[in-house]
Order: sequence, then structure tokens, then C-alpha cells
Amino acid sequence: MEDSVDRHLARWRGKAPFDERVEAIVTRLQFLVKHLGHTKEAALSEVGMQDFEFETLHRLVARGGSATPSELAADLLLSPAGMTGRLDTLERSQLVRRVRSTEDRRRVDVELTPKGHDLWTDAMTIRAEVEATMISTLPPEDQTVLNNLLKRLLLNAETPR
Repeated sequence: MEDSVDRHLARWRGKAPFDERVEAIVTRLQFLVKHLGHTKEAALSEVGMQDFEFETLHRLVARGGSATPSELAADLLLSPAGMTGRLDTLERSQLVRRVRSTEDRRRVDVELTPKGHDLWTDAMTIRAEVEATMISTLPPEDQTVLNNLLKRLLLNAETPR
């Protein structure tokens, strides 16, 4: 059975200097990442959420539901001003709230609201179902092999040279 990468390779065969096996693997990985991006967008759209909202709530959940704006900004690679604007929007939507520290009045924590947690959970549930469906085309033993192979590739890519 032919997929879009097979057609891509056929179009480029003899026209570009590349190893077909490497090109096939890399292009399939890129297309799968693109597909996962589309499924994420669809899941977020289904619950009425934008990507920046999800990513911020996701980081808050990972931090136990509370973090300082500077911690979130570092996690999300945002400037302090960018983080402030994002938090303003999320607070207006009642997805987070800012709480002043009782010990240090200069410190502000950002807390996930129940509404924010529910919305994040809804989006994560949809994403998990779509991702599980995609991966379920492989039997469990192949999933394990694929996971191990991808881990080896990622470890190699993450190793400083």
C-alpha cells in the first residue's frame, strides 16, 4: 500500500541527493507530527480553547495547579510582558486566578481554577483518544519497539556534540 511519502520519494527520485530510507523516515516523522498538531487543534477547538490557553493550563497542571508568573514564563519561553498578557486573558475567562502571597505581598501565584482544570481535562481526554487510536494500529509489542527506537533517536539528537 502506497502512502504520501512514497509519492514524495517518487517525485524526488534522481532530483535531489538524499538517502531514500532516511528521507522516508524523516518525512514520515514530520507528517505524523503535523497530523498530531492538527488533532490537537481539533481537540482544542472542540472544547473552545486556544493553543496558548491549553499550553499555559498544561504547565500549571504539571506544577500541581499553582506557579509564579515567572515560573510559567520560563516554562513557556515567554517574556514577562507576554506572560502578563496571557494571564490577563486566562483570568478574564476564569481559567486561572492570581493570588497574593500571605508571607510576601510582592509575590503573586497563579492558580488553576476548577473551570480551568475541567477545560484542560476535556481537551486532554479528546487528545488522548485520538492519539491512542492512531497508535492502536500497531500491536502492543510493535508499540514497544517503536517507542524504544524513537527514544534512541531522541537521545542521540539531545546529546550535545
